[in-house]
Amino acid sequence: MAFKTDLAERLELHGQRHLLRWWDDLSEAQRARLEAEIAAIDLEQIDRLIAEHVHGAAVATVPTDRVEPIEVIRLPETDGERVARRRAMELGEEALAAGEVGVILVAGGSGTRLGFDGPKGTFPIGPVSSASLFQIHAEKIVALGGRYGKQPPLYVMTSPENHDATVRFFDEHDRFGLERPRFFQQGQMPAVDRRTGKILLAAPDHVALSPDGHGGTLLAMAARGADAGPSCLDDMRERGVRTLFYFQVDNPMVEIADAAFLGLHRKADAEMSFKIVERRTPEEKVGVVVTIDGRPQVIEYSDLPPELAGKRRSDGQLEIWAGSIAIHVLERAFIERLVGQHRLPFHRAVKKVAHIDDSGATIKPAEPNAVKFEQFIFDALPEAERWSIVETDRAREFEPLKNATGPDSPATVHQRMSDLFGDWLEQAGAIVPRRPDGSAPFGIEISPLYALDPHELKAKLEPGLVIEKPIYLR
Repeated sequence: MAFKTDLAERLELHGQRHLLRWWDDLSEAQRARLEAEIAAIDLEQIDRLIAEHVHGAAVATVPTDRVEPIEVIRLPETDGERVARRRAMELGEEALAAGEVGVILVAGGSGTRLGFDGPKGTFPIGPVSSASLFQIHAEKIVALGGRYGKQPPLYVMTSPENHDATVRFFDEHDRFGLERPRFFQQGQMPAVDRRTGKILLAAPDHVALSPDGHGGTLLAMAARGADAGPSCLDDMRERGVRTLFYFQVDNPMVEIADAAFLGLHRKADAEMSFKIVERRTPEEKVGVVVTIDGRPQVIEYSDLPPELAGKRRSDGQLEIWAGSIAIHVLERAFIERLVGQHRLPFHRAVKKVAHIDDSGATIKPAEPNAVKFEQFIFDALPEAERWSIVETDRAREFEPLKNATGPDSPATVHQRMSDLFGDWLEQAGAIVPRRPDGSAPFGIEISPLYALDPHELKAKLEPGLVIEKPIYLR
């Protein structure tokens, strides 16, 4: 078969002919699947990545003598700073009312670490209602539409593994009141053997593929839609969307399209902006935002040298303290420039990847056996001509859901959400019992459809309300 010969010659040129080992045993449908997967792989790019990240064992080196703290817009503490923040908020509100803001929700992950079978966004996380992550995020966007007169369009990035289940979940819930959410899939990269650089097969007719990282969001937004329809970027342009609010699905506390953050971004005429929190310890697993030779950059926590991670100022505070929490604002024009002229770098991730061996037997390794290639969204920051880095309150906006137990688990998320909503109720004049450590003793939840913030809540509650048991306001 001519196409098999051409395919074999192409793979031979790149040292990957083993991908056709079982070709003669495959059905026509299986051959078509394998051929399509191989055709989608940029083998020249894979050659470069293998040379750098497998045979070259590339290790990120941080020039510690050139790393400096980045300038951050801190949380307002004075009356003047609070006035400036309110003015920035007005700019953000104008953008929302004009329909110039869209929302990007990155939701390609599964609930594996949670012991949950399904897309992570479908996990029930409401402390009283058991509302899913998707429901909580969607209701915030619906509420924003009610407040500003135009609902920000939502673009949900899925993965090939969870795309159908995600779309089905939204459909089963009438899309939670969203007007026209758009679902798009992130790209995939082949996993390679960490010793040889050979591309792994998950089955005789299937390459071992994995998502290309959250940095793949940018190229995925530029890709044609279903049936060769307009890309997400085309859709944004048609809708008049200029500014994109980006966040990841696992953090239910995100203040989606926060008007003050949007306003600070626009005031700076920024192309990309970050929300950050103050790192708690030198070992905290968050990337740090810094400058290197005067340019902004994020150093992944695993690449941060201990002497830099633990360096302290004279007052005892960490010198490199700005921790990234994966909440960004990007200009659509900046994304278009990046996908047209630049590619984000790939990073090496050593993982356990199930595959078939030379006999066709499935191997489920006990130790990391493969290298995955991933892009990170924060690598877009050095390409920005102007940027803004804004501090947020960790207790108000950052409690990700990652683990079944312990830190970043349903228990910690429930408690943090209940504590926050307890604070809102107290600001509205309600009486909320507290444990000695100040935490709420039971579940407290406020749907975004009831109130998006404590000011809106205060307008709806009579002062003096006593909270004596779990409560869900919706």
